[in-house]
Amino acid sequence: MKIPPAPPWLLASLAFLLASGVAARAAEGNEGVTAVASRVSRDYVRVRLADGSFQREEYAFGDGGHYAGPFPDDTIDKLNFPDVAATIAGPLEGQHYFPSRDPNKTKLLIMVYWGTTTVALSPSASAGYQLYQSAAATAAPAVANTKAGGSISDTSAQDEALAMIDMDNRMRDHLDYTNAQMLGYDSENLIGTEYGAAIKYTALRYHREDLVSEIEQNRYFVVLMAYDFQLMWKQKKHKLLWETRFSVRQASNDFGKDLPAMAQYFGQDSNGLVRKPVPLGHVEVEQPTLIELVSPVK
Repeated sequence: MKIPPAPPWLLASLAFLLASGVAARAAEGNEGVTAVASRVSRDYVRVRLADGSFQREEYAFGDGGHYAGPFPDDTIDKLNFPDVAATIAGPLEGQHYFPSRDPNKTKLLIMVYWGTTTVALSPSASAGYQLYQSAAATAAPAVANTKAGGSISDTSAQDEALAMIDMDNRMRDHLDYTNAQMLGYDSENLIGTEYGAAIKYTALRYHREDLVSEIEQNRYFVVLMAYDFQLMWKQKKHKLLWETRFSVRQASNDFGKDLPAMAQYFGQDSNGLVRKPVPLGHVEVEQPTLIELVSPVK
């Protein structure tokens, strides 16, 4: 599903900021690729200092919510918003983003959404395919009987199964398209689109197949959406300045350990989807510190 923009009233419900000393290194025992897609508004420009580093910017975190996966997973289900935000705070600090203690100096409201994607069943496990297999097995003796002089068998069951397979394929394409949007895999417009279907018979099909195979596996994801804090606070309007979407496959991985390795490209345009193998290493996360946010001025 596509992550919705934060409504103006959300600011009033912000309860805390997080300051965290997170010594984040790459995750241990993980597999697959980390996928990151980041987009930046034309109105958002980071100032660089004389030494080439970015000028400090202060932010507040907002809880966008947890999207539960289709089956239990303690590596993510037992984490709450402070856990996730505290881990992300470390990589953010590496890019000179710091949690704010003063709403007057806060530039960004960073909404945090995290969870696990839900994917379609494999084609061979779909209801339509199972029905077709059953209908085909039933029809085989009837065909033999017809050749021996019997009556022509009724093919309605097979026709119904084929219709179900077509519906299953459409539903799979729709879910692939929805997940591609949420994970940032939509930058090339190859998944769940007519253009993507058209290149199945070109040299680009292998690249598309790689992308589809990744999103058709359950993936851990985090989406950060950074809004203009002052505009939301003072005028109750939301303006998206940048967004970052990162993910890694769920199988053989651990969300809590992999999260620091996934977090990157804050406030910078990744120029499309960036995919790379998950590095090896380990993570040490210190206890997060909660800082209460001053109530908004009315």
